[in-house]
Formats: sequence, C-alpha cells, structure tokens
Amino acid sequence: MAGWIRHATMRAMIADWLTSSGLGLLKPALSALVLPPVPFIALALVGAGVTRTRPRAGRWLVVLACAGLWLCSCVGMARWVEQHGLHEPPALNAAQRAQLSARAAAGEPIAIVVLGGGLGGIAPEYGDTTLSGASLMRLRYAVWLGRQTGLPIAASGGLGWVAVGTGAPPEAARMAQIARAELGTPLRWAETNSRDTHENAIDTVALLRPAGIREIVLVTQGWHMPRALREFNAAVAGAAAPMRITPAPCDQAWSVGSNWLDWMPSGDGAQRLREVMHEVIAGLADRR
Repeated sequence: MAGWIRHATMRAMIADWLTSSGLGLLKPALSALVLPPVPFIALALVGAGVTRTRPRAGRWLVVLACAGLWLCSCVGMARWVEQHGLHEPPALNAAQRAQLSARAAAGEPIAIVVLGGGLGGIAPEYGDTTLSGASLMRLRYAVWLGRQTGLPIAASGGLGWVAVGTGAPPEAARMAQIARAELGTPLRWAETNSRDTHENAIDTVALLRPAGIREIVLVTQGWHMPRALREFNAAVAGAAAPMRITPAPCDQAWSVGSNWLDWMPSGDGAQRLREVMHEVIAGLADRR
C-alpha cells in the first residue's frame, strides 16, 4: 500500500506539471506511440531500411514485425496477456451482492462509483453526444448492480485530455442523462472535472466524503480495475475517516473453449490488446 501511495503521489506531481505547462496532450500522444501497432510498424520500417546493408537481419526484423502485427490484432493474444499480465479481482457473486443489499437496507453509507470510459462523439440518430462502448458497458452494469443492491450511484468522468476544449459534455453528465432517460435510474452524484483515472479517484473521494460515504463499490472494466484500485486506495489512504474500496469489475466474459478464430486478426482483438497493454505498462511503471 505504501508503494502505491508513493507512486500515486509521483504521478500526481507529473500530471500537475503537465497540466500547468499546457502539455497534458502529451499523455495520450505518448501512449499512442508505445502501444501496438506502432512499435511493430516501426520495427518493420527499420527492417526494410537495413535490408540493403544487412539483408538477413532486415528480413528477420520484417518477419518479426509482421508476426507482432498479426498477434496484436488477435482476441486470443489479448486474453493471454490479460490473464497473465494483470491481476484482476473477480466479479461480485450472488452472495456478495446479497450482502451489499442487506447492508444498504441497514443504512450503511455505501455508494457505487462507475468510472467513465470516454465519449463516442455525436451520434446523428440521437442528435447528441453518445458514450463509448466502454462507458456504456460500465454504466449498464452499475445501474443493474444498483437495482440489485439498492445502493446509490455516482458517475465519475469529466473530459479526457484529448476532448478538453472541444465543447463536448463531461462524461459523467452524459452518463447521468442516459441513466435517467434510457435506463430509468437517476444517479445520485456526478463528478465532472476529472481527466484521467488518477483524478477520478481524487475528485470522487472528495465528492463523496462530505456525504458521509464510507465504502465505494467501484465499477469499471476488469482490465482497468487493478490501476483504478491503486488510485482509489491511494486517494483514501491516511484520511481521518476511513473509506473502503470494493472492486466490482465488469466485461470479463470470453468466448467458451478454444476458438481458432480468436487467433485471427480482428478489430475487437486489436482494441482489446491496446487496452490491456496500456494497463500492463501502467502496472510496470507503478512497480518501479
């Protein structure tokens, strides 16, 4: 825990420096450069460039790059990396949900917090900004969990670094609108200022602590949960009034059995592996 707090403090200082220097956009830009498929494209270009002087080495580099490009677009590879590179907590089971329901009925100060996962742009069929697939999946599960347990729900998410200054609505505000209008469940709180997971944690804890909340049931995708837990545990550590963080991950379903199509390139595989690798790299940075 102490290590998490030190790393979170260091990341906060870096984030604050980037923000104050007007360099916040460097975060998504650097992320895009180190995540697949960019490293393999770079490897292929290097291989092609040295083919004249070192033909054998150049050909091997191109072959490795092509293999990497294939694998980084496969659902099977994404699943393997997620299962071996991340330590995801399991989803809440029926007994745990029943326990939360009983505690909520007893009046314990517990809240569900669902983290935004991005906006999806203007949807012409709705005539309004929609949520990304990740945000919709998290919101759907949070609303379902709220109905199962009777717990109030808070949404957390402002505008990501790329969306700042675009005029788009904060993620949490849009989540609250969709939850009320489409899912029939009003949200109790909406934290609309955060730009990343670190700020999700700090701003949400600051929002809920004055309301007397002493436990957060945290909803996000399984691959995002380890980092979200580190940030939220660091945000509540050392406070006079203790606050517990209970993980409630979603989107942990995989196809049943060994499907050879999982090892064929697909858009879903490429997207999932990028998400998982982002979390793996963040986890490695936290251990330094």
